[in-house]
Amino acid sequence: MQRSITYKNPITPFLYVVLFFVYTALSGIYLFLPPLLAVLFILFSKALKNNDSIFILLVSFCLLLFEAENGYVLFSTIIYFVFIYKYVIPKITQSISCNSCIKFIIVVLVYMGFFLFYSLLSNIFLLPIPSINYYVIYYIVIEFLIVSIL
Repeated sequence: MQRSITYKNPITPFLYVVLFFVYTALSGIYLFLPPLLAVLFILFSKALKNNDSIFILLVSFCLLLFEAENGYVLFSTIIYFVFIYKYVIPKITQSISCNSCIKFIIVVLVYMGFFLFYSLLSNIFLLPIPSINYYVIYYIVIEFLIVSIL
């Protein structure tokens, strides 16, 4: 699926955004569907590593959609993801050599770390403190399986 013969970049990232839009609407209705936050982090980090500005923009749009769906502060996930990508992930990859362990730590860090980060933002901006439920453990397990495939 390509746009033209001269321009070889595929249009599949735009298709992924449309599919993510539909998936986000479904995950808001059905709680057994994970929000794919860790998958978005992996895609965001790959786009930053490859310095692909269009893909960064598309993943950022998906993150903004995630924030709007769940009622989070605007740009909070993007700021958190950049912070983790620049400062935390390099320290983890230096100290741990097991690839599966790194992926599991990243998935747990994305969910639990974002909860702590958003709790800090809630205290700063006097917002209601977010609550955490047992679905997060289910989401971590499912997204670890998805991230392991990526």
